[in-house]
Amino acid sequence: MLDEEYANFVRPATGGSSSSSYLASDQLFSRRIETLELRPVLLCAAYVPICEVAQRMAAARTSCYFITNADVDGHVIGYVTDITLRDKVVAGLADARLPVETIVDAPVVSISSRAFVYEAILLMFRTKTRYLLVETDGEYVGFISRNKLLTDDQAQSPFIFIQSVKQAQAVPELRRRWEQVPEMVYQLLNRGVKPEIVNQVITTVSDTIALKLIEGAIAELGPPPARFVYMVLGSEGRKEQTLLTDQDNAIIYEDKANEQRELVRDYFLKFAGMVSDQLNEIGFSYCDGGFMAKNPKWTHSLSHWKRNYVEWMSDANPETGMQFAASFDCRYLYGDATIMDELHEFLALELQKPTDRFFHYLAVNALQYEPPLTFFRNIRTFAHGDQQVFNLKKTMSPIVDLVRMYALKHRIFATNTGERLDALRAQGVFTERETQELLQAYYYLMGVRLKKQAAQIIRDHTVPDNYLDPKSLTKVEQVTLKEIFKVIADFQLKIKVGFTKSLG
Repeated sequence: MLDEEYANFVRPATGGSSSSSYLASDQLFSRRIETLELRPVLLCAAYVPICEVAQRMAAARTSCYFITNADVDGHVIGYVTDITLRDKVVAGLADARLPVETIVDAPVVSISSRAFVYEAILLMFRTKTRYLLVETDGEYVGFISRNKLLTDDQAQSPFIFIQSVKQAQAVPELRRRWEQVPEMVYQLLNRGVKPEIVNQVITTVSDTIALKLIEGAIAELGPPPARFVYMVLGSEGRKEQTLLTDQDNAIIYEDKANEQRELVRDYFLKFAGMVSDQLNEIGFSYCDGGFMAKNPKWTHSLSHWKRNYVEWMSDANPETGMQFAASFDCRYLYGDATIMDELHEFLALELQKPTDRFFHYLAVNALQYEPPLTFFRNIRTFAHGDQQVFNLKKTMSPIVDLVRMYALKHRIFATNTGERLDALRAQGVFTERETQELLQAYYYLMGVRLKKQAAQIIRDHTVPDNYLDPKSLTKVEQVTLKEIFKVIADFQLKIKVGFTKSLG
């Protein structure tokens, strides 16, 4: 503990130097919310006058009051904060005698008391809320504030860094922030932080950047002429981004009358181009395959998107099975979430129809890349420059593909590979042992991949890639890889037997 190098990682940041180390204390990643001191949930009905709510807040010395509906069930419909009173009442010259429901902020976001502290902070950044209700067995037991978590000793640099991204004012500043991410990733992995947590941190940073650009584009172009959703796909949609990432995004907008269609489409194509160009400038390169909203094929009305998915499922072939599989990793990022909900409801109905052909080609896609393991249990490599390497991304792809396939088969619309596996285990599709084998295999490979890419950027000053020379690993690491390859091969055999015989 007296070692200066170690102490630098755990001491509270001072003098504005929080960006010099991106490590938090171990408690941040191991401590659960139930161990924190929660603030009591103070409630009042929606019909209570604004002035009375302000008086109650002053008397209780709290900055947040939760508002319930007027029904017997007392369901929490929103909340009021000091900022609400400032912006909507004082600045807006509202009548303080009006019911508090006229100024309430929504929606209310909650989290389980069993969740980890880092999960609460990331959820706050993703949902842009400063307060989280904490629940145990379906009952609210208190609430926590973002300020409290970010000023406590256990919550340090990764989240202060995300806050600095939120406060960035222009594209050059956002680019500088993104260029700092490899150093943060390397430090976190070196300290033993789980790769799935590091993935979440990377995703939250990239989401925050994209949201800043989306809001900036709307401010410049004016309000959208229709309700819409900006969604992310592929690895970003799965919340599994690495440091070698391109753009995978799309736009769904509501259907409009004929005379408005061109106006609406022109707006969203211009909007998508502006966001995409700025993302590219920051470091999220254009997608070589054109899977991005800037491409007119990926910005369409909801009815058009429904037709797309029906076509992909009904007219499946080897090419579309590979080309459009990642389109089922779609995740809401910005806009009207009800549009995304409607798409999921539509897909749930479509997936109940005969879909043998669709799943056959998803299975073929999952079997396309075999684990690089020879008959004599050596790692199969190929020449890349002066090294013999294998491709980490392609090695991980079968796990992503097979888990996606089983998730769609059981109409599970979580996009993250780990979340999909947990849901499949809960439904009895995979045993606990199978789930753990796949989780450990996937995230071990993810950790190796992230650390290698971070080292390439920091140490070698080169563009990162997905190639790994097995000789750069210890013998223990090489043995671990071989066991992982065997796990993947066993699951691929299960897919081959279960999904590819019907159309074989």
